Amino acid sequence: MKSNKTYLGLILSAAFIIFSSCVLLKQKDKPTLFLIGDSTVKNGKGKGDGSLWGWGSFIGEFFDTGKINVENDALGGTSSRTFQTNGLWDAVLAKVKKGDFVMMQFGHNDGSPLDDTARARGTIKGIGMESKETYNPIKKKQEVVYTYGWYMRKFINDIKAKGATAIICSPVPRNPVRNNKITLVDDSYATWAQELARTEKVDFIPLNQLIKDKYATLTADEVNAYFTEKDHTHTNEAGAKVNAAAVVEGLKALKSSKLKTYLKK
Repeated sequence: MKSNKTYLGLILSAAFIIFSSCVLLKQKDKPTLFLIGDSTVKNGKGKGDGSLWGWGSFIGEFFDTGKINVENDALGGTSSRTFQTNGLWDAVLAKVKKGDFVMMQFGHNDGSPLDDTARARGTIKGIGMESKETYNPIKKKQEVVYTYGWYMRKFINDIKAKGATAIICSPVPRNPVRNNKITLVDDSYATWAQELARTEKVDFIPLNQLIKDKYATLTADEVNAYFTEKDHTHTNEAGAKVNAAAVVEGLKALKSSKLKTYLKK
Protein backbone atom coordinates (compact mmCIF):
# COMPACT_ATOMS: atom_id res chain seq x y z
CA MET A 1 0.00 0.00 0.00
CA LYS A 2 2.83 2.33 0.89
CA SER A 3 4.57 1.64 -2.40
CA ASN A 4 1.37 2.44 -4.32
CA LYS A 5 1.12 5.82 -2.58
CA THR A 6 4.75 6.53 -3.31
CA TYR A 7 4.23 5.59 -6.96
CA LEU A 8 1.16 7.83 -7.18
CA GLY A 9 3.10 10.67 -5.59
CA LEU A 10 5.86 10.32 -8.16
CA ILE A 11 3.34 10.38 -11.00
CA LEU A 12 1.68 13.53 -9.64
CA SER A 13 5.05 15.22 -9.13
CA ALA A 14 6.12 14.37 -12.67
CA ALA A 15 2.83 15.65 -14.06
CA PHE A 16 3.22 18.91 -12.17
CA ILE A 17 6.76 19.39 -13.46
CA ILE A 18 5.67 18.72 -17.05
CA PHE A 19 2.71 21.13 -16.72
CA SER A 20 4.90 23.85 -15.18
CA SER A 21 7.47 23.42 -17.94
CA CYS A 22 4.79 23.75 -20.61
CA VAL A 23 3.49 26.94 -18.98
CA LEU A 24 6.98 28.42 -18.83
CA LEU A 25 7.70 27.50 -22.45
CA LYS A 26 4.41 29.02 -23.56
CA GLN A 27 5.25 32.19 -21.61
CA LYS A 28 8.64 32.42 -23.31
CA ASP A 29 7.12 31.73 -26.74
CA LYS A 30 4.82 34.73 -26.45
CA PRO A 31 6.14 38.05 -27.74
CA THR A 32 6.82 40.76 -25.17
CA LEU A 33 6.05 44.46 -25.28
CA PHE A 34 8.84 46.21 -23.38
CA LEU A 35 8.27 49.79 -22.19
CA ILE A 36 11.22 52.13 -21.61
CA GLY A 37 11.08 55.74 -20.54
CA ASP A 38 10.96 58.07 -17.55
CA SER A 39 8.61 58.57 -14.58
CA THR A 40 5.67 59.54 -16.78
CA VAL A 41 5.79 55.93 -18.00
CA LYS A 42 6.63 54.34 -14.66
CA ASN A 43 6.84 56.31 -11.44
CA GLY A 44 8.74 54.66 -8.62
CA LYS A 45 7.92 50.94 -8.59
CA GLY A 46 4.80 51.55 -10.64
CA LYS A 47 2.50 51.13 -7.64
CA GLY A 48 1.30 54.71 -7.27
CA ASP A 49 3.66 55.80 -4.52
CA GLY A 50 2.75 59.35 -3.48
CA SER A 51 -0.28 59.13 -5.80
CA LEU A 52 2.05 59.52 -8.79
CA TRP A 53 1.39 57.15 -11.69
CA GLY A 54 2.87 56.56 -15.14
CA TRP A 55 0.80 55.35 -18.08
CA GLY A 56 2.85 52.17 -18.37
CA SER A 57 1.22 50.85 -15.20
CA PHE A 58 -2.13 50.64 -17.02
CA ILE A 59 -1.26 49.90 -20.64
CA GLY A 60 -1.27 46.15 -20.01
CA GLU A 61 -5.02 46.29 -19.31
CA PHE A 62 -5.62 46.94 -23.02
CA PHE A 63 -3.69 43.89 -24.25
CA ASP A 64 -4.60 40.22 -24.38
CA THR A 65 -1.90 39.04 -21.98
CA GLY A 66 -2.69 35.46 -22.91
CA LYS A 67 -1.00 36.24 -26.23
CA ILE A 68 1.60 38.88 -25.33
CA ASN A 69 3.62 39.80 -22.24
CA VAL A 70 3.81 43.45 -21.17
CA GLU A 71 6.87 44.51 -19.19
CA ASN A 72 7.34 48.05 -17.91
CA ASP A 73 11.06 48.75 -17.55
CA ALA A 74 10.85 52.54 -17.45
CA LEU A 75 12.59 54.36 -14.61
CA GLY A 76 11.89 57.77 -13.15
CA GLY A 77 14.53 60.44 -13.53
CA THR A 78 16.12 58.97 -16.62
CA SER A 79 16.78 60.57 -19.98
CA SER A 80 17.53 58.86 -23.28
CA ARG A 81 21.18 59.25 -22.28
CA THR A 82 21.19 57.94 -18.70
CA PHE A 83 18.87 55.05 -19.51
CA GLN A 84 21.78 53.84 -21.61
CA THR A 85 24.84 55.03 -19.71
CA ASN A 86 23.57 53.66 -16.39
CA GLY A 87 23.19 50.16 -17.81
CA LEU A 88 19.39 50.06 -17.82
CA TRP A 89 19.14 49.59 -21.56
CA ASP A 90 21.69 46.77 -21.62
CA ALA A 91 19.57 44.89 -19.08
CA VAL A 92 16.40 45.29 -21.16
CA LEU A 93 18.11 44.56 -24.47
CA ALA A 94 19.44 41.26 -23.11
CA LYS A 95 15.81 40.10 -22.79
CA VAL A 96 14.60 41.31 -26.18
CA LYS A 97 14.11 38.58 -28.78
CA LYS A 98 12.94 38.38 -32.37
CA GLY A 99 9.27 39.26 -32.65
CA ASP A 100 9.19 41.45 -29.53
CA PHE A 101 8.22 45.12 -29.37
CA VAL A 102 9.94 48.01 -27.57
CA MET A 103 7.92 51.17 -27.00
CA MET A 104 9.97 54.19 -25.90
CA GLN A 105 9.10 57.63 -24.55
CA PHE A 106 11.87 60.04 -23.59
CA GLY A 107 12.28 63.81 -23.58
CA HIS A 108 11.15 65.18 -20.23
CA ASN A 109 14.60 64.90 -18.65
CA ASP A 110 16.72 65.32 -21.78
CA GLY A 111 16.49 69.09 -21.46
CA SER A 112 18.35 69.00 -18.12
CA PRO A 113 21.96 70.23 -17.80
CA LEU A 114 24.65 68.00 -19.27
CA ASP A 115 26.97 68.11 -16.28
CA ASP A 116 25.21 69.36 -13.15
CA THR A 117 26.05 67.80 -9.79
CA ALA A 118 22.46 66.64 -9.20
CA ARG A 119 21.76 64.35 -12.17
CA ALA A 120 24.03 65.04 -15.18
CA ARG A 121 21.39 63.56 -17.45
CA GLY A 122 20.82 66.13 -20.20
CA THR A 123 21.41 65.57 -23.90
CA ILE A 124 22.35 67.99 -26.67
CA LYS A 125 19.21 69.42 -28.22
CA GLY A 126 18.08 68.12 -31.59
CA ILE A 127 18.53 64.94 -33.58
CA GLY A 128 21.83 65.66 -35.31
CA MET A 129 25.22 64.04 -34.79
CA GLU A 130 26.76 66.71 -32.55
CA SER A 131 28.67 65.66 -29.46
CA LYS A 132 30.45 67.32 -26.56
CA GLU A 133 33.04 65.98 -24.16
CA THR A 134 32.31 67.02 -20.61
CA TYR A 135 33.18 66.03 -17.07
CA ASN A 136 30.44 63.99 -15.43
CA PRO A 137 30.49 64.95 -11.71
CA ILE A 138 28.22 62.02 -10.80
CA LYS A 139 30.51 59.37 -12.30
CA LYS A 140 33.64 61.48 -11.73
CA LYS A 141 34.99 60.96 -15.23
CA GLN A 142 34.95 62.46 -18.70
CA GLU A 143 31.99 61.57 -20.89
CA VAL A 144 31.10 62.27 -24.51
CA VAL A 145 27.49 63.45 -24.59
CA TYR A 146 25.41 63.23 -27.76
CA THR A 147 22.09 64.58 -29.02
CA TYR A 148 18.65 63.33 -28.07
CA GLY A 149 18.39 61.91 -31.57
CA TRP A 150 21.70 60.05 -31.29
CA TYR A 151 20.60 58.16 -28.19
CA MET A 152 17.17 57.44 -29.64
CA ARG A 153 18.77 56.04 -32.79
CA LYS A 154 20.91 53.80 -30.61
CA PHE A 155 17.73 52.32 -29.11
CA ILE A 156 16.22 51.85 -32.56
CA ASN A 157 19.30 50.23 -34.11
CA ASP A 158 19.72 47.86 -31.16
CA ILE A 159 16.06 46.84 -31.37
CA LYS A 160 16.21 46.24 -35.11
CA ALA A 161 19.37 44.16 -34.70
CA LYS A 162 17.42 41.84 -32.39
CA GLY A 163 14.66 41.38 -34.98
CA ALA A 164 12.23 43.29 -32.77
CA THR A 165 9.99 46.28 -33.51
CA ALA A 166 10.67 49.79 -32.21
CA ILE A 167 7.82 52.19 -31.50
CA ILE A 168 8.41 55.83 -30.54
CA CYS A 169 5.93 57.81 -28.46
CA SER A 170 6.29 61.56 -28.22
CA PRO A 171 6.50 62.64 -24.55
CA VAL A 172 3.24 63.27 -22.72
CA PRO A 173 2.53 66.98 -22.18
CA ARG A 174 3.01 68.61 -18.82
CA ASN A 175 0.06 70.26 -17.09
CA PRO A 176 -0.92 73.10 -19.44
CA VAL A 177 -3.00 75.01 -16.88
CA ARG A 178 -1.62 78.43 -15.95
CA ASN A 179 -3.62 81.04 -14.04
CA ASN A 180 -6.68 78.82 -14.41
CA LYS A 181 -6.36 78.82 -18.21
CA ILE A 182 -5.27 76.02 -20.54
CA THR A 183 -2.30 77.07 -22.64
CA LEU A 184 -1.23 74.37 -25.09
CA VAL A 185 2.26 74.84 -26.47
CA ASP A 186 4.47 73.00 -28.93
CA ASP A 187 7.05 70.58 -27.54
CA SER A 188 10.43 70.38 -29.28
CA TYR A 189 10.97 66.80 -28.15
CA ALA A 190 7.61 65.78 -29.58
CA THR A 191 8.69 67.24 -32.92
CA TRP A 192 12.10 65.57 -32.77
CA ALA A 193 10.54 62.23 -31.85
CA GLN A 194 8.28 62.43 -34.90
CA GLU A 195 11.16 63.39 -37.20
CA LEU A 196 13.23 60.47 -35.89
CA ALA A 197 10.44 57.99 -36.46
CA ARG A 198 10.04 59.20 -40.01
CA THR A 199 13.73 59.14 -40.91
CA GLU A 200 14.38 55.81 -39.17
CA LYS A 201 11.17 54.31 -40.61
CA VAL A 202 9.68 53.10 -37.31
CA ASP A 203 6.17 53.39 -35.93
CA PHE A 204 5.29 56.65 -34.20
CA ILE A 205 2.51 57.46 -31.74
CA PRO A 206 1.87 61.23 -31.48
CA LEU A 207 1.11 60.89 -27.79
CA ASN A 208 1.84 64.53 -27.02
CA GLN A 209 -0.69 65.79 -29.57
CA LEU A 210 -3.33 63.16 -28.81
CA ILE A 211 -3.39 64.16 -25.15
CA LYS A 212 -3.33 67.88 -25.91
CA ASP A 213 -6.31 67.37 -28.23
CA LYS A 214 -8.19 65.86 -25.30
CA TYR A 215 -7.14 68.65 -22.94
CA ALA A 216 -8.45 71.18 -25.45
CA THR A 217 -11.97 69.83 -24.90
CA LEU A 218 -11.80 70.15 -21.10
CA THR A 219 -11.94 72.92 -18.52
CA ALA A 220 -8.90 73.95 -16.50
CA ASP A 221 -10.31 72.22 -13.42
CA GLU A 222 -10.87 69.00 -15.36
CA VAL A 223 -7.29 69.00 -16.63
CA ASN A 224 -5.90 69.79 -13.18
CA ALA A 225 -7.78 66.76 -11.86
CA TYR A 226 -5.42 64.52 -13.88
CA PHE A 227 -2.27 65.81 -12.21
CA THR A 228 -0.81 65.63 -8.73
CA GLU A 229 -0.46 68.79 -6.71
CA LYS A 230 3.27 68.16 -6.26
CA ASP A 231 4.39 69.43 -9.69
CA HIS A 232 3.16 70.14 -13.20
CA THR A 233 4.60 66.98 -14.79
CA HIS A 234 3.35 63.88 -13.00
CA THR A 235 -0.12 62.45 -13.40
CA ASN A 236 -2.26 60.78 -10.78
CA GLU A 237 -4.07 57.51 -11.47
CA ALA A 238 -6.84 59.14 -13.50
CA GLY A 239 -4.36 61.08 -15.62
CA ALA A 240 -2.17 58.05 -16.21
CA LYS A 241 -5.18 56.06 -17.40
CA VAL A 242 -6.08 58.83 -19.83
CA ASN A 243 -2.52 58.77 -21.17
CA ALA A 244 -2.56 54.96 -21.49
CA ALA A 245 -5.80 55.17 -23.47
CA ALA A 246 -4.19 57.77 -25.75
CA VAL A 247 -1.29 55.38 -26.42
CA VAL A 248 -3.80 52.73 -27.49
CA GLU A 249 -5.67 55.26 -29.64
CA GLY A 250 -2.42 56.09 -31.40
CA LEU A 251 -1.54 52.43 -31.78
CA LYS A 252 -4.88 51.64 -33.40
CA ALA A 253 -4.34 54.46 -35.90
CA LEU A 254 -1.10 52.93 -37.20
CA LYS A 255 -1.65 51.53 -40.67
CA SER A 256 0.42 48.37 -40.41
CA SER A 257 1.33 47.55 -36.84
CA LYS A 258 1.47 43.95 -35.73
CA LEU A 259 1.37 45.08 -32.10
CA LYS A 260 -2.21 46.30 -32.37
CA THR A 261 -3.33 42.77 -33.25
CA TYR A 262 -2.62 41.86 -29.61
CA LEU A 263 -5.07 44.43 -28.23
CA LYS A 264 -8.20 43.09 -26.55
CA LYS A 265 -11.13 42.87 -28.92
